Amino acid sequence: QVQLVESGGGLVQPGGSLRLSCAASGSIFSVGDMAWYRQAPGKERDLVARITSDGNANYADSVKGRFTLSRDNAKNTVYLQMNNLKPEDTAVYYCNALIRAGVPIYVNYWGQGTQVTVSS
Repeated sequence: QVQLVESGGGLVQPGGSLRLSCAASGSIFSVGDMAWYRQAPGKERDLVARITSDGNANYADSVKGRFTLSRDNAKNTVYLQMNNLKPEDTAVYYCNALIRAGVPIYVNYWGQGTQVTVSS
């Protein structure tokens, strides 16, 4: 059974930083693209950033220059470094990954979500 376990959310003041982590565990054969999405109250879940297995990342315009996505393939873990946080970054952040585990296709998995609140 595959799980995505997120950590690192919390309350931070505007201009502050947080680092989110997401580790994939289970009987994993390989991990493809990994990503972070976020969902604010009353809004749709939107892509924040995505990274390929060879490390190519792309970002939503709203976070470019402030957020950095990276991954450690040996640990099946993706990290989202969030700097210069703004109140509009407040949301539940969800980890997402394409994983091959026991079947010859990539399956889409989601984490349980971690709350990020930016407020003074």
